[in-house]
Amino acid sequence: MVRSKNNQAIDSVKTYQAKLLAPFAVLGIKTEEDWLTNIDYLPVDTPTLAPQTVLAKEVCRQLFAYLNEPNFTFDLSLHIHGTTHQQRVWHAIQAIPCGMTSSYAEIATRLHSAPRAVGRACGANRIPIVIPCHRVISKSGGIGGFMNASEGNPLEIKRWLLQHESS
Repeated sequence: MVRSKNNQAIDSVKTYQAKLLAPFAVLGIKTEEDWLTNIDYLPVDTPTLAPQTVLAKEVCRQLFAYLNEPNFTFDLSLHIHGTTHQQRVWHAIQAIPCGMTSSYAEIATRLHSAPRAVGRACGANRIPIVIPCHRVISKSGGIGGFMNASEGNPLEIKRWLLQHESS
């Protein structure tokens, strides 16, 4: 089984509708009908792919806008698969303003949950950047984990995104 940089299993049968080069990865974009369903962080040496659909073109346009201006607000229809708890966490994460962070513990307190459950929901997020789980950090102010990892390239991506939004 091949895995993306965000440690999601890559379905080799289902193709990407676009692959967009970002400074930290190639963003593999999947859509269904009128919904964005996945953004996978692929290795930077992955060949890019021009948008294959109108929606993929719009997703790329908005991701480019974010990469150029971190305060850009996404306006995309998202098809979010997850438990009720995961969806509540993802909704809370979307409310964190650009350039700001919130801890796993703070979100857990608001949702009457546990920090580890919030972390697991972050790790299950299939639409990173648009659902900005990189804005969730540890209670101590440390970077915390990212994409189900506590070390390596995923944390470099998280650092890049946080730095991008703080500039």
